[in-house]
Amino acid sequence: MSKIEDLFTAAANVGFPMVLSIYLLVRLEGKIENLSDSVHELATTIAQFGRRD
Repeated sequence: MSKIEDLFTAAANVGFPMVLSIYLLVRLEGKIENLSDSVHELATTIAQFGRRD
């Protein structure tokens, strides 16, 4: 089966909202991890800047 057929089968079995939610979570997971790393780096930089004063 192709990925599209698998997607349609999953949508028929568990419903479109569930399939869409899972798809979005999988797609956004990497971006959320990158954002988390950036926020951590920013917090570290701000903390180091605060110690210089």
